[in-house]
Amino acid sequence: MIPAELLLQGYRLGIFPMAMEDDSVEWFSPERRGIIPLETFHLPHAAKRSWARKSFEVKIDTAFSEVIRACARRDETWINHEIVASYENLHSLGHAHSVEAWQKGKLAGGLYGVAIGGAFFGESMFHRVTDASKMALAGLVEQLKRQQFILLDTQWLTSHLLQFGAIEISRAKYLELLERALNLERSFL
Repeated sequence: MIPAELLLQGYRLGIFPMAMEDDSVEWFSPERRGIIPLETFHLPHAAKRSWARKSFEVKIDTAFSEVIRACARRDETWINHEIVASYENLHSLGHAHSVEAWQKGKLAGGLYGVAIGGAFFGESMFHRVTDASKMALAGLVEQLKRQQFILLDTQWLTSHLLQFGAIEISRAKYLELLERALNLERSFL
């Protein structure tokens, strides 16, 4: 297991761990960093309809272990047993959080990440029902705005994240934003 303080210090320095194919864990600090500016976040049209209809109930931290394990169940994943144990430990210490979309009493999708200061570091998301992970992301953004966070880090920019207003910035710009965010006293909950 990665010690909690090592994980937190990595995030404070702008680096994060990922499991490799051989099950080793390596640390990354991309030259170009993906973020979702909270003020320009948007849901795609169909997802907006699901949000307006309240098709899902969004909850926080009610199924962290189930969320991270569902995120790990993919053909290609950077989440191995060491990562799961490390983030479950971080969750037990109050630093890692899950945002979940529930439908008819069942976990339909969700995401997890780490909160430090005014920054949230998104790690992974999954869905079992169409739009469920989008609802979890919308719930996350609402929570971050409510708690006056200023940085939503997505690590990489993907075509999937573009639909929500994600952008790519330089490492230097990211580290500036990160420093500002870390100096804020914020609580995720």
